[in-house]
Amino acid sequence: MPTAPTRQDLIDFVVREARLLDEKRYEEWNALFTDDAFYWVPLVPDQEDGINHTSHLYEDKLLRDLRIERLKSPRAFSQQPPSRCHHLLQTPTVEVFDEEAQRYVVRSEFHYTESQGDELAFYVGTFFHHLVLQDGALRMTLKRVNLLNCDAALPAVQLFI
Repeated sequence: MPTAPTRQDLIDFVVREARLLDEKRYEEWNALFTDDAFYWVPLVPDQEDGINHTSHLYEDKLLRDLRIERLKSPRAFSQQPPSRCHHLLQTPTVEVFDEEAQRYVVRSEFHYTESQGDELAFYVGTFFHHLVLQDGALRMTLKRVNLLNCDAALPAVQLFI
């Protein structure tokens, strides 16, 4: 990648990120985050932050690492049988392209399906990938997952949306 990413590089990043999750390549996926980044699923529409308000998920590096270790464990009761997922993305759009600050935001509408045994769970919403250029590579500082029905009583999400 050249010094500054192109808009296509940003779109490709988001598509690759979803593919890593679908292929259960969690360590590679987690490496796409900066060390101080968060994976956030707000509890209500237009939620301002994940610190002062309850969220479905607000995971830092430690919590993402713990979830990944649990997903890999053959003793994880909640993963018998193992869950699988599939992301279907609308073409991502670049909302912020600040070359000077090397800060970017990409928006993607999505359909997400999680399968476990005979059960399917469907989620619809919008991703916001907040990206920076770090050591010549794009990294997420935040992945915000705005679910369409975020304020509904939702089942436990086993994987990463």
